[in-house]
Amino acid sequence: MTTATIKLFLLRGDAKSLRWAEIMNWTGKGIAAPRTELDDLLEREELEKAGVYILIGTDPDSGQPRAYIGEAEVVRDRLKQHRGKEFWVSVIVFVSKDENLTKGHIKYLEGKLIAEAKEVGRAELENTVSGGSKLPEADTADMDTFLLRIRQILPVLGSDLLTPVVAVPMGKKPGVRLICRKRDAMAEGQRTANGFVVYKGSTAVAEDRPGALKHVPTIVAKRALLVKTGKLVPKGNVLEFQDDIEFTSPSAAAAIICGGSANGLIEWQDANGRTLKAIDEV
Repeated sequence: MTTATIKLFLLRGDAKSLRWAEIMNWTGKGIAAPRTELDDLLEREELEKAGVYILIGTDPDSGQPRAYIGEAEVVRDRLKQHRGKEFWVSVIVFVSKDENLTKGHIKYLEGKLIAEAKEVGRAELENTVSGGSKLPEADTADMDTFLLRIRQILPVLGSDLLTPVVAVPMGKKPGVRLICRKRDAMAEGQRTANGFVVYKGSTAVAEDRPGALKHVPTIVAKRALLVKTGKLVPKGNVLEFQDDIEFTSPSAAAAIICGGSANGLIEWQDANGRTLKAIDEV
């Protein structure tokens, strides 16, 4: 990914409050705010322009991250219409400082953002279909560059919606692939910037350990939720991961695979049998 110098301005000195970000030599601008400061956000003149926006929150039924991606020729007017959506707690808006974004441009960006967010799979999307827009070749190139900058700024503004679960930083080698085995189950994964990812196609034991519900109910509940949402699917006498899934730590990942509490530093090993603990100590 292209290097970037990002300017982040905290209007109240608080990284969770109203804030905006720009990249040197980029015509776009990203503005973020919690829902509690929506009125302040709506007063900003940037929201009189055309742009794309992302509502971020949690699904009240599944407890999973949820997002809504939209576009509008006047962002302020559209955001006012979303007051009735309960799930969202924060919003990020992207506009052009030179006011050159047309209806076709923002429809194109909306379509691309929805497609990428679906592919990454970090959040359930409230809207999964976009008509998109076909643009002239030069405009397509310009909007692809605009999209690249959105990808770079989103994490800075507090969202990893477009960040691949397994991402290799520029100039770095992929992380060590590790293996966790428990009875008939076998999983592969690696450390990530946010914790630990278990790769698609890995398997977990089908049944929780005896006593797991009593001693580690959160693990039992998490496994049940993964099954309910189709992330873990029965396959023979194991459960198979349908996507790359990121957990907060190696132990959290190992617990799902083992069906109960587990020490990830011991359960995860490389191809030579070295434990993650031994690898970390080198």
